[in-house]
Amino acid sequence: MNEKIAVSGLLPEEISEQLNITPAFRGKQIFEWIGKGVDSFDAMTNLSQVLRNSLSQKAVLRCCEVSKVLKDPDGTIKLQITLNDGLAVETVLLTDKENRKTACVSCQVGCAMNCAFCQTGHLGLARSLTASEIVEQFLYLEKYAGPLDNIVFMGMGEPMMNLPAVRKAISVLTDKRGRNLSGRRITLSTSGVIKGIYDLADNGPLIRLAVSLTTADPLLREQIMPITKTNPLEELRKAIDYYAKKTGKRVTLEAALLHDTNTSAESAENMINFAKGIDVNINLIPWNPVETLPFTEPSNNECHRFVEKLEKAGLNVTLRTRRGREIGGACGQLGKTLSDKIVEGKKLSGSKKYGNGED
Repeated sequence: MNEKIAVSGLLPEEISEQLNITPAFRGKQIFEWIGKGVDSFDAMTNLSQVLRNSLSQKAVLRCCEVSKVLKDPDGTIKLQITLNDGLAVETVLLTDKENRKTACVSCQVGCAMNCAFCQTGHLGLARSLTASEIVEQFLYLEKYAGPLDNIVFMGMGEPMMNLPAVRKAISVLTDKRGRNLSGRRITLSTSGVIKGIYDLADNGPLIRLAVSLTTADPLLREQIMPITKTNPLEELRKAIDYYAKKTGKRVTLEAALLHDTNTSAESAENMINFAKGIDVNINLIPWNPVETLPFTEPSNNECHRFVEKLEKAGLNVTLRTRRGREIGGACGQLGKTLSDKIVEGKKLSGSKKYGNGED
């Protein structure tokens, strides 16, 4: 039996080609409807009933489904998205003080980076997501929260380890014939995959880059972010500088502040030395608690002392407000309720109900 094609991750020309639709403008019409968030072919009222019936036989608008919705009193929404092979990921809607809405999407089921302070990193990696599975997270969040302003690849997984699918998802979401999201409103966050940073700088797309630095102490970073062993700090700094100069976009350095771990005066000095001379902002994020991990939250005074040291050195620093903590939707908390599905997923053969129009 042929698999149905998941069209949410396809561009208009690909829709027409893979579904054998003529004339070609029908692919553009379908693509436009997908960008509007419709969840059935019957909602595409400018298509004939015959074509809609044919599409239902050959394709699906959603290869994933929302299996759980959690809402935090601070306005954060977390969706558990079940994939067609039974695995699941989480995606989060964040709302800031100016009421701007941001989709925090996942790019992998679990994560192989094994950062010591991150819940997702301790789950291991089951598989990467397809472009359709990434796009649908954004569309589902818009269904629950209305039009979104931004998208950040800061959810489950390392985007640089799934860059082809991330690129494809971005091309779909930014295409003017569909959702038409501005590239200026897209941020990709990496744990520091140097090769990926150069690739993104040289080959696009032109989006914002954030790097999870956490500490600029080489030995400490190796301990809590194992990626440092193969992507050393000095080489990472060169890659960040290259990206900023090549794209003309300021890079964000992110740091999860861990009590009595990376908040000392020496840690601040290391970060100052790392950041000086390159075009960066610094986002500091007080660590969000995960019961199974051996860290504690920093105090307010601890955070503010760290901020003051960086600011006195002339750096542009933001201390982020923690949001979504009551539903496990804050930075570093994703995947807490999915561990069984991800562990089982590593044993799956990879059979799926739907194809994704991708090799």
